[in-house]
Amino acid sequence: MQFTSWAFLLFLAVLVPVYFLVPKRIQWIVLLLANAVFVCFAGLFDAVCLLLTVAAAYGTARWLSGSFARQRETLAAMKETHTKEERKAARLRFEKQRRLLLIVYFAFSLLQLFVFRYMAEASMELFHRAPGLRIAVTLGAAYYMLSTFGYVLDVSRETVAAEKNPFRFALYVSFFPLLIQGPITHFDTVGQQLFSPHTFDGKRFLSAALRITWGYWKMLLISGRLNAAVAALTADPARFTGAYILLEMALHAIRLYAGFTGSIDIAIGVGELFGVTVEENFFRPFFSKSISEYWRRWHITLGDWFKRYVYYPLSVSKPMRALSKSTRKLGAGVSRRVPVYLATILVWALTGLWHGFRLTFLVWGLLNGIVILLSEELKPLYARFRARFPKLTESAFYRGFTVLRTVFLLSSLRILDCYDTVKDAFSAFFSIFTKWNIGEVLGGGWRVTGLSPFDRIVVGVGVLLMFTLSMIQRKGPIRKRLTDRGVVLSVCVLLLLIGTILVFGRYGFGFDASQFIYNQRY
Repeated sequence: MQFTSWAFLLFLAVLVPVYFLVPKRIQWIVLLLANAVFVCFAGLFDAVCLLLTVAAAYGTARWLSGSFARQRETLAAMKETHTKEERKAARLRFEKQRRLLLIVYFAFSLLQLFVFRYMAEASMELFHRAPGLRIAVTLGAAYYMLSTFGYVLDVSRETVAAEKNPFRFALYVSFFPLLIQGPITHFDTVGQQLFSPHTFDGKRFLSAALRITWGYWKMLLISGRLNAAVAALTADPARFTGAYILLEMALHAIRLYAGFTGSIDIAIGVGELFGVTVEENFFRPFFSKSISEYWRRWHITLGDWFKRYVYYPLSVSKPMRALSKSTRKLGAGVSRRVPVYLATILVWALTGLWHGFRLTFLVWGLLNGIVILLSEELKPLYARFRARFPKLTESAFYRGFTVLRTVFLLSSLRILDCYDTVKDAFSAFFSIFTKWNIGEVLGGGWRVTGLSPFDRIVVGVGVLLMFTLSMIQRKGPIRKRLTDRGVVLSVCVLLLLIGTILVFGRYGFGFDASQFIYNQRY
């Protein structure tokens, strides 16, 4: 049941009134049942994968919680009758058991992800796409598994108490708006909201409806049109080179932003319908002046997850401290950089592999990490340049240049998204500088994209509108300003958005605009 299907809209139309009409004490049960219906529409593989994820995370967290309780009881009993060394040995035994359990849990979960997300894909081809053998990519297994990984790690650190009720925990993992593409959540924030009773709020409902509709607007008017265009430009790497690649980079960046942020708008908006506030996943990323800033604004919850659970623990781990110490003879600067460099490269390698077990994704991740580290090393040079030319670097022209430079750099790296091999991606990129065929593209070569004049107008207006609204939102969320000004204005804007979607959107029976990027390949 994709966001862009009529079945999903009917599902919401039934669920929302039922949720607010039932007694508040059973609202969470209604949501749990709704999640079960949503998962059943996804298919057998998705349901099994989700159930295994819930069971493994719940059981591991409960055992970890019990281990800490047993450790405290044991050490308290030993306090008067055993030596300090004996108590330390007992504590180490408990810690060793917990580490072993975590290793088993993560090994099982990663194996499960591999089996359901990749081997099942081969099974689909073998059995001619039998409906009962759909892979666990319809539901974003890579997303909800990160949420459960974070939950288990938080329990292992005793920063979050393990949930005793398995059905409540299942509700948190399976909350249907977040199953497809996130955002990645934390149990101590979203979990408690799901279990709390909620009263219908007209203003909140209208605000959520505006966000959901804006998400559909971006997905169905913009990304839905550009999906086929990008596919056409990357279908024949030998033919489409040079300026065709620049066109592909631009269209891919637009469709990626419109499609991914659109689906996140829908997810967050649907959560708001039920009184659940989810962390934002984007913050005007294409206004970033550096790649580091961009990744603080794009897919924010994923970056925060890797920083919280991988980067920080790894950079201060005992092996990393020992390695840093062993390199002191090479200089204090080298010694300080070793943990940062290694942790950064590993995090970005894992980020690439999280998107998919393919060499192109791994290289994409490693190149992002390398560029970020080079930018950090060049910071003193940038500082001297700004001090030498303060008027230039503070001008709007220079700020615009840094934004365009960042967009070009990231779009260049994202060429790896669009090709099956690293060789094809690199050949496509370098052809920009060797194949001078801009005249061919402007002279009519662009028609290979399949975009009609009408399509180009709709996409152009859509991009202009997204840019304008992003500029306006620097002063605060537009939805809040609309709802603060009254119901009439908000409803008029909502109806206008719905009308443009119905007239200009790409949709229909079986249309699946959300499958082209983060839900299909990532």
